[in-house]
Amino acid sequence: MSDGTATVEDLDARLERHRVELTGYCYRMLGSSFEAEDAVQDTLVRAWRSYDRFEGRSSLRSWLYRIATNVCLDMLSAGNKRARPVDLSESTPLAQAALSPRPDHTWLEPMPDARVLPTVEDPAEAAVAKESVRLAFMAALQQLPAKQRAVLILREVLAWKAAEVAELLDTSVASVNSALQRARATLAERSDRAAQAAVSDPLDAEQQKLLERYVAAFEGYDMAALTKLLHEDAVMTMPPFDLWLTGQDDITGFMTTLGSACADSRLLPVRVNGLPGFAQYKPDPEKGGYTPWSIQVLEISDGRLTGFHFFLDTQRWFPLFGVPLHLDGDGDEVEQGA
Repeated sequence: MSDGTATVEDLDARLERHRVELTGYCYRMLGSSFEAEDAVQDTLVRAWRSYDRFEGRSSLRSWLYRIATNVCLDMLSAGNKRARPVDLSESTPLAQAALSPRPDHTWLEPMPDARVLPTVEDPAEAAVAKESVRLAFMAALQQLPAKQRAVLILREVLAWKAAEVAELLDTSVASVNSALQRARATLAERSDRAAQAAVSDPLDAEQQKLLERYVAAFEGYDMAALTKLLHEDAVMTMPPFDLWLTGQDDITGFMTTLGSACADSRLLPVRVNGLPGFAQYKPDPEKGGYTPWSIQVLEISDGRLTGFHFFLDTQRWFPLFGVPLHLDGDGDEVEQGA
């Protein structure tokens, strides 16, 4: 093996070691699963091509974050801010419920934990990382100007020093501190209960029991049992539809009317956005068995569900989460996602 080949393979391995944390950073910046992965791929390609000009004045990790930040800032120059349905309109009473889709680029997208949360030994660091990819926090991030967003993520989530962020952004420490102060103020104004929801890792006994009861209630389509698990002001959303519902009566009322096709569904657990979730399958009247319907993300607080969010674009989400594309009549896997 030639020295050149060894060097190329070594560089590939060194760059690849940073993929998960860079994906987490780009995901927080962009609010899109697929755009984040595209941004990271672009970052690694740029790094590979320009490595001969990397002079080692900073660490390889810092250099990669500089490239990733520039990639994200370029992608954000169009000004698009991804959001949840709850950020765009008032909740809809059940009597007025209608399923009106909006374009994909409107929505904050779900992300598997494994793609954005690197393994760390410090429980406190792991907790911060999970909290920073939860949907409510992610939605608040999207309201920040792009550079404020970068400053807040680097300082608050990744624990970079102000001087390190200033160097990365080619600005002053005073400018970084000012941007961080403004970003914190914006997030404080947007705080909601979901952002404060606490989920243990691993799930504690109470949370695990709640999920088991949820699976039983949902798969059995038992609205009385489901109502007992919901906060009185729980929220349900269904991107790409802009409809969102609040309150036990409207949620269960929707599920038994417009959402009645979800009866007899099957759920497979997934970890998504630092929260428990499920891949949901509806009965398939054509093939038999069960067909993909949604990736569910559950928000829990004080022993009840404060929100559950159904991401319905199954052709995108099921392969991303690596879950089956079909279940047989017994609920077993038949066809695996990519």
